[in-house]
Amino acid sequence: MSAALDDHALDQLFREARTRNGWADTPVSDDEIKAIYDQFKWAPTAANSTPARIVWVKSPEAKQRLAPHLSGNNRDKTMKAPVTAIIGYDLDFPETLPKLFPNAPGAKDWFGDPAARQQTAFRNGSLQGAYLIVAARALGLDAGPMSGFDNAGVDQEFFAGTNIKSNFIVALGHGTTENLYPRNPRLDFEEANTIV
Repeated sequence: MSAALDDHALDQLFREARTRNGWADTPVSDDEIKAIYDQFKWAPTAANSTPARIVWVKSPEAKQRLAPHLSGNNRDKTMKAPVTAIIGYDLDFPETLPKLFPNAPGAKDWFGDPAARQQTAFRNGSLQGAYLIVAARALGLDAGPMSGFDNAGVDQEFFAGTNIKSNFIVALGHGTTENLYPRNPRLDFEEANTIV
């Protein structure tokens, strides 16, 4: 892994990638969804906790279940996307640690404190959501992440009967330039970083 990615790959993942608001009619296949997961599942999380749980909203029926929980302009653009990933985090993730972190048999007990469990699940589930975006881009798809929705409503609709909470959503597909705003600036290195 010592070779840096070339400029084309870096452009696709970061420099030229944009948050999309418009979508082509090209569908996203189940195989593409599985390929996204098969890439981002390898990215690191604390104690290999992997607390993210994803609902891939793809069918017209599932989209209609999601629609009432989306706010304002997010509803129309999300409904046009071929698929939307609901990124959730599982507060019961310690139950999977005997499988996922077998080198520490007592790891399940590290998260007995509810506040520590919540913090670990939310932080690492957020990381996995970001990995999902990068994986989708790496596989040739565009992403439109957002947080403008009713979390409690989404949780009731898609995670009822579980200890999974929604974090954010990511619309996925082949983006268009529809409603694509000029790229906003970013902070310069000196504004956001300190080397000590």
